Amino acid sequence: MTRVPRILHLHSTFDTGGKELRCVRLINEWGKQVDHAVVSGDPERRGAARLIGNKARVSWPKFPSLRGRPSPGRLAGLAKAMAGYDLICTYNWGAIDAVMAHTVFADAYKLPPLVHHEDGFNEDEAVKLKWRRNWYRKVALGRTAALVVPSLKLEDIALNVWSQPRSRVRRIPNGIDTRAYAAPARRDLLPGLVKHKDEFWVGTLAGLRAVKQLDVLVRAMAQMPAEWQLVIAGEGPERAALLAEAERMGVEHRVHLPGFVEQPQQLVGLFDLFALSSKSEQFPISVVEAMAAGLPVVAPRVGDIGSMVASDNGPYLVEPGDEGALASALGRLATDPAARRRVGQANRQKARDEFDERRMIERYRALYWGLMENNPFAPG
Repeated sequence: MTRVPRILHLHSTFDTGGKELRCVRLINEWGKQVDHAVVSGDPERRGAARLIGNKARVSWPKFPSLRGRPSPGRLAGLAKAMAGYDLICTYNWGAIDAVMAHTVFADAYKLPPLVHHEDGFNEDEAVKLKWRRNWYRKVALGRTAALVVPSLKLEDIALNVWSQPRSRVRRIPNGIDTRAYAAPARRDLLPGLVKHKDEFWVGTLAGLRAVKQLDVLVRAMAQMPAEWQLVIAGEGPERAALLAEAERMGVEHRVHLPGFVEQPQQLVGLFDLFALSSKSEQFPISVVEAMAAGLPVVAPRVGDIGSMVASDNGPYLVEPGDEGALASALGRLATDPAARRRVGQANRQKARDEFDERRMIERYRALYWGLMENNPFAPG
């Protein structure tokens, strides 16, 4: 392909979540090799855009709303807006109507191949998938060139719940620059918060949303030794509720919410323990970041977390919803520095062996470029 290919990305929002940050990483990696058109269904939520590098070729085209009833007229409008690209990338349930429009009108509008990416579910499907949505997904995904998932659990859902053929489903685990997490962190990195030499940090990277159940970690602090602090890096609507819970538990002086951190590799090294409390995860990139930094992980056994961490970390994973077990696992590691070192070293090695971003980038490039080179409706 001699000219610069054009890829259209359709997101319900372009906030700083896992799928958006991965999309930005690929955009920055390919620089001027690709023209990217990025759509955020909510134009006010484009926080991840500030992480796009200067060398990237990115536009923000006007596009029909991704929300609404899937009437034939609306789907036709979505399909028409997708014409003229070399590849269409859609992300999660929020873009599923565009996937349906592609399936129904691909021939009429000579649409390019479409790759749908499923990274997880919103709060309304965190515990149980909705059967109407499952039916809609089955139909909508009928003409996709590929369905990309990062986790074993999502791969199983794609094959056995959404009835997708094995040849269409691609599992590409998320990856990071693991070596970037080896550098020592500055104790005064966070504005207004300095890590003192006589204290330890339980840390997490998470959106402040109900599905993350971060109040569980706040309550666990009441059982942790006095020299331990909780640092939750992220933004979201639950901030006030978390601060109120910390005050109710009498640990407000030990709970810190510094907001979103653009470069987590500069922060995670300050943590002594990494913790998750979510009731729904698939392949949380924050766990890989913690592993790369040489940290033990305390978390529920949700999504792929059990297979992600090193075997030495297994005893510190708990059943979902068992708040007492999570607090107990944190307490055991808090009082056992030798175990923290041993588990952390095993996690670091596994992250470098299995979850480095070079492998992820190569697999996405092979998939995207293979489809674009075989696109019969490539423009010009």
